[in-house]
Amino acid sequence: MKKIILTFLMSISMFIANAQNSSNPFLKYWTGPYGGVPAFTDYKIADFKPALETAMREKLDEINAIANNPKPATFENTLVALEKAGKKLTQIKAVFDIFSSNLNTDEFGVLESEMSPKFSELNNKIFQNSKLFERISAVYNAPDKSKLTPEQQRLAWLYYSNFVREGAKADAKSKERIGKINQELAGLFTKFSQNLLADENERSIGFTEAQELLGLTTELINSYQAKSKELGRNDLGTVANTRSYVEPFLTYSSVRPIRKMVWEQFVKRGDNGDQNDNNATVVQILKLRAEKAKLLGFKSFADWSLSNTMAQKPEKTLDLMLSVWKPAVEKVHQDVAEMQKIVDAEGGNFKIEPWDYRYYAEKVRKAKYDLDENEVKPYLQLEKLREGMFWVAGEIFNLSFKQINNVPVFHQDVRVWEVSNKVTGKVVGVWYFDPYARKGKRSGAWMTAYREQSRVDGDVITIVSNNCNFIKGNENEPILVSWEDASTLFHEFGHALHGLNSNVTYPSLSGTNTPRDYVEFPSQILERWLATPEVLNRFALHYKTNVPMPMTLVNRIEKAANFNEGFSTVETISSALVDMKLHLLENPDIDLKQFEKETLEKLNMPTEIVMRHRIPQFGHLFSSDDYAAGYYGYLWADAISADATEAFTEGKGMYDKAVAKRLYENVFSIGNTIDPEIAYKKFRGRSSNTDALMRARNFPIEKK
Repeated sequence: MKKIILTFLMSISMFIANAQNSSNPFLKYWTGPYGGVPAFTDYKIADFKPALETAMREKLDEINAIANNPKPATFENTLVALEKAGKKLTQIKAVFDIFSSNLNTDEFGVLESEMSPKFSELNNKIFQNSKLFERISAVYNAPDKSKLTPEQQRLAWLYYSNFVREGAKADAKSKERIGKINQELAGLFTKFSQNLLADENERSIGFTEAQELLGLTTELINSYQAKSKELGRNDLGTVANTRSYVEPFLTYSSVRPIRKMVWEQFVKRGDNGDQNDNNATVVQILKLRAEKAKLLGFKSFADWSLSNTMAQKPEKTLDLMLSVWKPAVEKVHQDVAEMQKIVDAEGGNFKIEPWDYRYYAEKVRKAKYDLDENEVKPYLQLEKLREGMFWVAGEIFNLSFKQINNVPVFHQDVRVWEVSNKVTGKVVGVWYFDPYARKGKRSGAWMTAYREQSRVDGDVITIVSNNCNFIKGNENEPILVSWEDASTLFHEFGHALHGLNSNVTYPSLSGTNTPRDYVEFPSQILERWLATPEVLNRFALHYKTNVPMPMTLVNRIEKAANFNEGFSTVETISSALVDMKLHLLENPDIDLKQFEKETLEKLNMPTEIVMRHRIPQFGHLFSSDDYAAGYYGYLWADAISADATEAFTEGKGMYDKAVAKRLYENVFSIGNTIDPEIAYKKFRGRSSNTDALMRARNFPIEKK
């Protein structure tokens, strides 16, 4: 009788669960135009957990079916089946990640903390499935593998190498420990990210006296006042604790004590000794990573992390960084000397400090090049720059953009465009644009692929987004951005174009799914088109007169192109060097503050600059494994992009159709279907070198 009752209760429970799932909007495949789009207007945070748990079970069932297939392993019944598995989970996880980066409320934070280890647990079950790995190995090592297409062979290599890197060949005890480490790391990544977001959301500096606003432009004051209004404050303005608010303030504020306050609050994110302090969390992450690397047979986490990159070895990255470091530091010393002259001439009885650097660098720029950032900014309207990006995409890649209103969005600020090939008329993707800062959105700028382009399960077009943190000012006024922000806008759009141009069969090889130190190349080369006269004459239009930027100003921008290059190089490479040295530690049981201090001292870090990302706030490294021991990749890829740019300038210029065609065919369209070294040689006719990078940064080239 008890057994009958238990069976009955279980049936009722399953019936209720199925009923709930059938009405859960997350469990419905995307529908609507463009092969389906996320139904953002239907989604509620409360529906995430049951949907994710159901979708994870479904994916695991699909994986087990592939692993336990009694038929001999083939490319189709193993790798193609893996490419098709878990579609429902892929869609839900895409929306989950959108919420994490853009709509991270307290309610979502609790859910994220709970679910992150479960995602890791699922990955462990997949990577440690010995039967599945046997089938992948059988395909990868098959005697007739040469009969596969080059793209299919690349996919077989990718699956095999990824499984090996994640411990598929490890013994049972090691596998168990690696699985636990991965779950612990997932929880720590979430904790780190939420602590950082809390410090950015909860800390700010408000102004109550007019003299505290001295030096700021009207446009900046308006944006700070808008922030006060958003926060319900009755004051003269608020500087939020994010880069988009802080850096303009440090550039223009003439009130040195306030500059110091704003700077100190910003550089101490995650490092305040309170409930949001990240120091202990980072040490835990470093220890677990080092242990995992050893279990996988590597000396350090850096060695493990670089094993599937272009660089391959940490030593190669250190050689590159240090070759650029010395001339960059020397340039900083020269620039600081010029700044100090201004301080002394003004009667300032102080030495340049980090909170002074941007302010006095701007003064030097104005004196040396007759170029004031405030003279440039009125010509850099966000919407006109967006139009300029579209125009460049049309000229280089034959893409056209049409704004649409027939798809749901996750926030009222988000707009959407249909992207087509101008020659064939074929729709190739959908681009979402989310430009503005808001509470619950992580700082910075990024690109996201909601869905990868592929042809393995029908002709699937990509869905990508660009997300930024531009500050809204007064209503009905254009958003004006700095030259640096305009470059960032083009940079992130380069990532989007990498996705939109993708023309491959398998989603795992699609778009930006390339080695980490290559993926920044397409984005960095796109920055080069911003400064072309063709873009500036058409789209750098004064927000009041609609008159193009005068050529005299364009020429001054070109002359000042390398100004402050020492600062930006030192700021970034110091972060990359500390990253690599952290992850080369075999026993990272360290005092982070002491490690950071001593490492920078050994590098002769200029005291007037701090790392772009100090360790307790270094989200690239500690919100996931994606860029851990990989921040060098920005410099590595910039060396490639500088070299690739010279392919255009050696030809007919930046709009050379023949070079653009090679760039599309060998870089932007192929994803990870070809080894990047081989692909780049096809584009350039040779391997890249660092000479172009040194020329681009106006640093001396060492004689070979």
